[in-house]
Amino acid sequence: CAVPMFALMTKLASGDLHDAAGRRTVGKEWLQQVRTACPAVKFVAHYAILGPWDFMDIYEAPDVETAHSVSILSRARGAVAVESWQLLPYDDCLKVLERVS
Repeated sequence: CAVPMFALMTKLASGDLHDAAGRRTVGKEWLQQVRTACPAVKFVAHYAILGPWDFMDIYEAPDVETAHSVSILSRARGAVAVESWQLLPYDDCLKVLERVS
């Protein structure tokens, strides 16, 4: 069974995006906090994005409770909005469709 994957969508306060050095420091502190609290989490990608969200992190977590912890830590570090989405690879989605069809 594959390890569950999640996308963490994060929105920051507008003032938090104007200080690259401060953003880098807070980002590193958050990452260390996640690694300490959730050592089983493996980050796959981190993107700055256009649209209603500022950042997207894609990561593996052993379960949904761990994914909740990552979201909670993001809010605790100053994110004004956070959403976590569980991801299903496309081929796995097709297998599910075949089973229920």
